[in-house]
Amino acid sequence: MPKRFRLTRRFPCAMTEDGYRRLKRFAKEAGLDEGEALSFLFENFDSIIDEDTFGHRLRIFNSELEARKK
Repeated sequence: MPKRFRLTRRFPCAMTEDGYRRLKRFAKEAGLDEGEALSFLFENFDSIIDEDTFGHRLRIFNSELEARKK
């Protein structure tokens, strides 16, 4: 029996413009709304990411984060 899809949690989040545009594009291509797309990404996170590059990309993002906030 398939698991029922219920959006049970809502939380305020801040996203970069680039991240939000990419989320919207992914959601549109997948036929989902933004909340459903985020749920899909996080429910399947371990099978989606490339473990070889994830740590490196995260370090780059963190190193640029403060400058991007200004």
